[in-house]
Amino acid sequence: MNCPACGNVLEEMKIDDVLVDVCQGGCGGIWFDNYELQKFDEPHESAGEQLLEIERDQSIAVDHTKRLSCPKCSGMVMMRHFFSVKKEVEVDECPGCGGFWLDAGELGRIRSLFDTEEERHRAAHEYFSEVFGDELAAAQNESEAKLNKVRQIANMFRFVCPSYYIPGKQDWGAF
Repeated sequence: MNCPACGNVLEEMKIDDVLVDVCQGGCGGIWFDNYELQKFDEPHESAGEQLLEIERDQSIAVDHTKRLSCPKCSGMVMMRHFFSVKKEVEVDECPGCGGFWLDAGELGRIRSLFDTEEERHRAAHEYFSEVFGDELAAAQNESEAKLNKVRQIANMFRFVCPSYYIPGKQDWGAF
């Protein structure tokens, strides 16, 4: 596999039971297959320490405005987005295979954002509550109002159709 940022050949690096691809001696980027990044993105995950100091060539300048192609999926352009709601680190993710490309230094910045996965989820919940809180509350109130109307209608039918009536089983029933 070739590096999507500088074209160097990516080298495989085994850390514990995970095999990641690094641009050793090139731009210093790291390729994580689907779900691999989750094993290294928190500071208490000691295995990630080995990936913080990838040897790189300082003369290689990476153009961060350029869209990168996935090193695994031929012809697939990766999406660039923020890694978390803090909007401090942009990563490239392949929509095809779900892999992540991190430029040099991005893993260290990601590891410094949140101490645990629970903290990351709490920050996301707070962010979405801040952004969509009023709309979600209005939608919930509307849903509850509709539910109350349906319950009232169902309550009225209780008197029209007695509970001992089973459709099609009585001679006196209309249905």
